[in-house]
Amino acid sequence: MTDTYTLGVEEEYQLVDPETRALCGRADKVLNAILGAGDRVQRELHRCQIEIATGVCHSLDEVRQELQRSRQVVIEAAADLQVAVVAAGTHPFSPWQNQTLTDKLRYQEMAQELQQVIRELIIFGCHVHVGLNGTCFHDQPAIALDVVNRCRLWLAPLLALTANSPFWEGRDTGYDSYRTELWGRLPTAGPPPHFANYPEYQTLLQTLVNTHVVKDSTHLYWDIRLSESFPTIEFRIADVCLTIDEAVMLAGLVKALVRTCYEHSVASRPYSTSKSELLKAAHWTAARYGLSGDLIDLETGIAIPAKEQIQRFLAFLQPALQAEGDWESVNAAVQKILTQGNGASRQRQWYQASDDWQYVVDQLIEYTAKDIHQPPAFPQDRPLSTAS
Repeated sequence: MTDTYTLGVEEEYQLVDPETRALCGRADKVLNAILGAGDRVQRELHRCQIEIATGVCHSLDEVRQELQRSRQVVIEAAADLQVAVVAAGTHPFSPWQNQTLTDKLRYQEMAQELQQVIRELIIFGCHVHVGLNGTCFHDQPAIALDVVNRCRLWLAPLLALTANSPFWEGRDTGYDSYRTELWGRLPTAGPPPHFANYPEYQTLLQTLVNTHVVKDSTHLYWDIRLSESFPTIEFRIADVCLTIDEAVMLAGLVKALVRTCYEHSVASRPYSTSKSELLKAAHWTAARYGLSGDLIDLETGIAIPAKEQIQRFLAFLQPALQAEGDWESVNAAVQKILTQGNGASRQRQWYQASDDWQYVVDQLIEYTAKDIHQPPAFPQDRPLSTAS
């Protein structure tokens, strides 16, 4: 069988009052206004959140079309209810104390167990699923786990490129991805350990269940994991991307990474079995500095400039990207971010130019709707700013 790689993307959006620009808990109303979406649009942990999921995509063009459709559906339904939509990993100023939990058993159980951590977890991410030949990753879990072992070494560059959450409660956190730091407080969040084999993975999972740390495998919140719901490997490292272009770029990089690591696994190529502690440090560095500092090269154990490490990452993926026909578009998107900055740096530029948190939210609203068919206008005709 010819290897066929499929993609699915999930994005979590903020729901914002277009007058105050603060988060608003109107997810149920927005969902009720969206007809025929089925499971493609869902509630999330808090009422100020809404999540979309693409269908199974076979190309980046399909991913783009699905994201354009999904963002447009949500944005238009929200606009009719006087709600704006924002794609950013944290809200610039809304306090967590003002947000309410979604009335769903799973979320209520999480809040009961994790308490304050859940109450403060007002964050928004992007998850990318990659499948192979329909069911290969479920049928051959040992191979899937080996692919995860190899992919986990390259997650920090993905985070540095997509970091989009510098602000929290009206302050600059000093992090490009403060979402990563908030998320990392969960007991099973962060980089997964290296597993020697699939039984070792099963033993750890069962121990976590037996000790009541997790209820089941769906509560393993590692940055990359074997999905139980779909025959895929799921990447959970990224902040939700500000623009559709960046989300498509992320999907292309992830797909190429899985393809590369799968081919290396089949060929039994050696790779580093870096300790989780070093991966955690690499992810912290990416979350803290984004593209402006160093990243850790896990193959050599040294720190190198982030932009140099990302170029190495691209070189590692180039054969797979070329085989998929995605090299030119993905490389161009990466180079644009390396030149113009990630979402976090753009948010900082907007705040430095205006000293106004509402202006930052206005920009986020505008860029979230960029490249959908027709961004909505609110009845009060509040003009969106056009600064780049």
